[in-house]
Amino acid sequence: MHHHPKSPPFTPSSTATITLSKDNSKCTPYIILASFFFSLLFSLSLLSTSTSASQSLLTIRRDPSLFPNRPVSLTKIPYGPTPPSIAYLISGSAGDSARIIRLLLATYHPRNHYLLHLDLSAPQTERDRLAVTIHSVPIFRAAQNVDVIGKANYAYQRGSSTVTSTLHSASILLRLSSKWDWFISLSAGDYPLVTQDDLLHILSYLPKNLNFVNHSSYIGWKESKRLKPIIVDTGHYLLEKDEIFYVTQKRVLPNSFRLFSGSAFAMLTRSFIEFCILGTDNFPRTLLMYLANMPYSFTNYFPTILCNSKFKSTVINHNLQYVAFNMSSSKKQLSSHDLAEFNAMIQSGDAFATQFKFDDPVLDHIDRKILKRKPGRVVQGGWCLGIPANDTCSVWGDADILRPGKGAKRLERRIVKLLSGDTFRSLQCLDR
Repeated sequence: MHHHPKSPPFTPSSTATITLSKDNSKCTPYIILASFFFSLLFSLSLLSTSTSASQSLLTIRRDPSLFPNRPVSLTKIPYGPTPPSIAYLISGSAGDSARIIRLLLATYHPRNHYLLHLDLSAPQTERDRLAVTIHSVPIFRAAQNVDVIGKANYAYQRGSSTVTSTLHSASILLRLSSKWDWFISLSAGDYPLVTQDDLLHILSYLPKNLNFVNHSSYIGWKESKRLKPIIVDTGHYLLEKDEIFYVTQKRVLPNSFRLFSGSAFAMLTRSFIEFCILGTDNFPRTLLMYLANMPYSFTNYFPTILCNSKFKSTVINHNLQYVAFNMSSSKKQLSSHDLAEFNAMIQSGDAFATQFKFDDPVLDHIDRKILKRKPGRVVQGGWCLGIPANDTCSVWGDADILRPGKGAKRLERRIVKLLSGDTFRSLQCLDR
């Protein structure tokens, strides 16, 4: 056990910016062929992580005097299952470094591993400042479980570059750690609704082969708007942000597999991520090539693979994320309507929520009421042994010790309902 003086809290100073791209309805056949060629080469290259992958990270060197875990006693009496580990990808764009750090602090636990990605629309100076800020936090430097991608990619939400960027990041996480059990990709607009002690406690009692992802085979309006159109995603092969082009031609739907759609957020197992990246089966690559020129393909990729592969029986048709469309408020104090929506969000039992704006007062409310997190500090857990008057997490204990709270009870009720006999199988990969 080591005691360290309080480090100054991180004070967000940057503002979030949004970069909009303009659609273009015309594209020459040469651009179509070139984009497909480059998309194919780029996609395949991302799935084979080379030895230089670690060189693209702004890594944090371990400080031997700041290692958080005490040696485990050989006479230690087991008190429950060993907690799992989660690999988090936290992504953002230009101006999102403050939001990324806040989200990192809110989801931090020494057992997990974190990979931070600012896409190419952010200047390299912002990426460097992010790495320096991470290095200044003693617990991050001690546990050595937070990395920043130094060689970033573009990730257009309307194109397939988001898929390849996510797979590339997941492949890096596979190389960085062999111990994590689930993979979660968070954006700067996401935020947790439970502590990591709550989440890891509940997951420790679940089979490690369960994949949480929204999915449906119902196509409807998406057939003409999202599945048949052809686009050119310039995020695959340009070093500068450019427009996404729509092509006049349409594609035909596949007949060798069934397309499924869902949401961008999912909680996926390590074995499934390895299946998508290591190439033991050709289907993930085939689907990646099919989706290379499809709009919003990120919402189709993981659900389609899960429901057309050996992982079909492991899918739970819920991603444990609450979509807070009506939560964002520009006021300092939440209105009665906001508080009612806030209570509904918390009582949903979901582990995360999304659609939050920069410095949304709802996030402050979650910090105070749910996470009990002070500004610029990580969320307290069973591994924090300091006195409340000081920074509790300045004294570190055993990271295997969890201290779940009320959030664990809410999450437990949600998962028990999802796993009930009349819900689990009846909503699983339905071919309708």
